[in-house]
Amino acid sequence: MGKVDTNKKLKENALLRTAFEFFTTKGFGKTSITDIVSKAGVAKGTFYLYFKDKYDIRNKLVAHKSSLLFKNAISALGDKLDRLPFEEKLICIIDNIINQLNENKSLLTFISKNLSWGIFKNAITSPVSEDDVDFSSVYYQMLAEAPNGFRDPEIMLFMIIELVSSTCYSAILYSEPCSLEKLKPYLYDSIKLIISQHEGSGK
Repeated sequence: MGKVDTNKKLKENALLRTAFEFFTTKGFGKTSITDIVSKAGVAKGTFYLYFKDKYDIRNKLVAHKSSLLFKNAISALGDKLDRLPFEEKLICIIDNIINQLNENKSLLTFISKNLSWGIFKNAITSPVSEDDVDFSSVYYQMLAEAPNGFRDPEIMLFMIIELVSSTCYSAILYSEPCSLEKLKPYLYDSIKLIISQHEGSGK
């Protein structure tokens, strides 16, 4: 990467980092583009070289932060994942991500408030940074290695993501309807049921 490209990347990263700080402390609605560029130390015109508007930088942050959670999970679990069947592999990844969010509640709040299926789908197919994980390739490789085909795998993943996001948000932040640790066995049993409902028709 040349000097010009390096400088561009530094500016983009500064904008992303500053926006995330504002969004998680001041709130998305109360943060302006002027706030972001002033603290990042770049001209307002520079912002528009990388992002269409405030919503665009928010969506890219959600995608980037989601990818980092997944990347950290894959890295932490390492070779263990290769030895697991699809169902257990997916639950291990989800468990690790839930634990990361439990340790970083501001990140949980930011992602849960702003994560839509469209943003998530874009995140798994169009990595924001070269350091991000192309989750779609990993996910579909996992599906390909599963012994049974899957009917409508995108719907299956959508249901799992929605279930995990909504239930863990309440359990982590408010211990409602119970603590996270008490919730986990029920959550993972439900995920197994969702997976089993989609097995056997995809190949």
